Amino acid sequence: MAKTSAVEKNKRRRKTVAQQAAKRAALKATIMNQELPIEERFKATLKLASLSRDGSKTRIRNRCEVTGRPRAFYRKLKMSRIALRELGNLGKVPGIVKSSW
Repeated sequence: MAKTSAVEKNKRRRKTVAQQAAKRAALKATIMNQELPIEERFKATLKLASLSRDGSKTRIRNRCEVTGRPRAFYRKLKMSRIALRELGNLGKVPGIVKSSW
């Protein structure tokens, strides 16, 4: 099996989440519906468990769009602190100025 980068895995997971979102939501609604018989809810639980784990939204990792770095991620800018600092020093991020004292 060929090695894939973590960035590629994350892209694949995002695609899988988008494809399975409606199905997972329907199964979860069935599971949480207390008015249905326990057997039907249990079958829905088994179906949900049989789906791909990468289809769960919690499997997606926030990554820098510039470098792919997973840590020190600023959600608003969608980049890591290191990429932000480099682009800020070059003056490519509006509103950010390198300060020195």
